[in-house]
Amino acid sequence: MINFESVAPVKLKGVGKGFWITLDPSQPEKILICEIDKLIRKLKHLAVNADLVLDVGDAKGHDALIEQIKIYLRENFELGHIGTSPVKRSVPLERIRQRDLSSGWNQHRSDVLMLRGRVRSGQAINAKKHLVITGDVNPGAELIAGGDVIVLGKLFGKVHAGYPDREDAIIFALGFNPSHVKIGSISALGSEGGGGSSSEFASVENNKIIIKDYMKASPFRRLPWPEAI
Repeated sequence: MINFESVAPVKLKGVGKGFWITLDPSQPEKILICEIDKLIRKLKHLAVNADLVLDVGDAKGHDALIEQIKIYLRENFELGHIGTSPVKRSVPLERIRQRDLSSGWNQHRSDVLMLRGRVRSGQAINAKKHLVITGDVNPGAELIAGGDVIVLGKLFGKVHAGYPDREDAIIFALGFNPSHVKIGSISALGSEGGGGSSSEFASVENNKIIIKDYMKASPFRRLPWPEAI
């Protein structure tokens, strides 16, 4: 907890691209606003569009005071975002959180969209990053992903990986037979005439889409260590 007994009711310091104001909520509102006003006016042009954080330490029950100060600041200064300091986690809880984060891959944040089942004709699937489908993709379906497209089944239809311009993405399927393939801005026609019984993947080489046998070429072989996606 901040000890306000021997410090000024308001203190200001620069933090990143903005400022941090520490104040004593036990002081009258008029005094706090007056002191804050003096400090910000001294900043002059430096305060224009600058973000500001109001910090009352561990003191609770001062939401109304903070709101009044925010209103005053918005009405009298051209500041950026005005917020409050984040709630501090207790040491035991923070240690548990860090332990959980490092305990396994399942704790890593992921933008992967994983779907189970068949994608039927006429359906369109969009993924922000990688797309994994554990099932077949029927003719007439369409897949679009910002990263790789992995189909654990037969792939027909249209597929666009690396949308809109990532040409390092790949398209993999256990049965590779799409009618149209696009990676980044590079596209190629395929066929849906049957086959598609081998595990293959498409990638961009020399501005062309190349289809290779997955087991022989293994596009991820070059990676020295597993990467969280």
